[in-house]
Amino acid sequence: MAAEKGEKVLLVRVETSPEDLRGMIAAEGILTARGGVSSHAALVARQMGKVCVCGAAGVAIDYDAKTTTIDGKTYKEGDFLSIDGTSGLVYAGQIKTAPSEIISGLLNGDKAAQATEKYKNYVQLMSWCKKATRLSVRTNADTPEQTSQAIAFGAEGIGLTRTEHMFFEGDRIDAMREMILADSLEAREAALAKLLPYQREDFHGIFKALKGYPATIRFLDPPLHEFLPHSKEQQLDLSKKLGIPVEKIMARVHELHEFNPMLGFRGCRLGIKYPEITRMQARAVLEAAALAQKEGHKPKPEIMIPLVGFKKELDLQVAIVHEVAAAVQKEKKVKINYSVGTMIEVPRGALTADEIAQTAEFFSFGTNDLTQTCLGMSRDDSGSFLGAYTENEIVKKNPFASIDQTGVG
Repeated sequence: MAAEKGEKVLLVRVETSPEDLRGMIAAEGILTARGGVSSHAALVARQMGKVCVCGAAGVAIDYDAKTTTIDGKTYKEGDFLSIDGTSGLVYAGQIKTAPSEIISGLLNGDKAAQATEKYKNYVQLMSWCKKATRLSVRTNADTPEQTSQAIAFGAEGIGLTRTEHMFFEGDRIDAMREMILADSLEAREAALAKLLPYQREDFHGIFKALKGYPATIRFLDPPLHEFLPHSKEQQLDLSKKLGIPVEKIMARVHELHEFNPMLGFRGCRLGIKYPEITRMQARAVLEAAALAQKEGHKPKPEIMIPLVGFKKELDLQVAIVHEVAAAVQKEKKVKINYSVGTMIEVPRGALTADEIAQTAEFFSFGTNDLTQTCLGMSRDDSGSFLGAYTENEIVKKNPFASIDQTGVG
């Protein structure tokens, strides 16, 4: 890989999905032809602190030829492009860049950066904000490094940890794929047992980096097909690696294909069909919390069950978490300060919130999915008509960058 050789890499995609995560981690910047401020690429890039330009409709991408065409000129792998995440501009060639004085000063302890006017102004402004604010601002973070950086910037906890992002690092994806391809409970549990130590280690690092602040941890949310390779070449590689016939992998990919994955087999639906996934994730969180607590930290895990629309869905998942928590607390001889809640992200969850609140200890709001399902608009595909909607004053603002108070609100 170019990134492993120390080269700077730009990831160019039509749009990104969780299966692009390894490329996003390796890349310096991300450029997509579709999407907008709340698309997958934009959200994940912001969280990673990466430069990103989304929805550059003038960019034509040919995956087979590995080329990008902009303004009639074609660029191939190895050619330089530069992007400006603030203006959304894409430049031909390599433009010199320098790190922000604020990032260098805060995260790297750079003394020269800390002496600049910009850095001093930032520190002064943040100190005034801290005195005046009544609002606690949390961050999105999936790794101990992201957590440490967010705390340095002044975050007071994690509002969302996407646990599926932890499955893409290194060889972990192979164990995840093994679990998806398993055709018995025993085989699934054997694969999940390989994933448990990875998740536990990540949570342990996150709890230490949080310095006593709370963390809302979302259990597995995306559909399973996003973890499997879709090209014949990748499927053959996986077949050799896992010793599974390639036909079986192809059949499973076909079986998991959905016409509308956003409304399909994902969120708590995964945990209800495969409770062993919820059990493994609960154990990873709670064992990590027990370990951090014994080391003198004060972990506050808030376990979030995603995509709940029925109270019974939450009841079933919460029962598993409490059962695992009782076992871990007995094994580790500790009392863990944890809570279990849900994300209100489908209209039925909002409309029956009074029932769901009888079980949930907190609510988080998934405004992207709630907006998509309320308006019947896809956040990644609405760019083709939203301009006309704004011109005709149907909407004043992009509904994925603000709350549509009358409907979604």
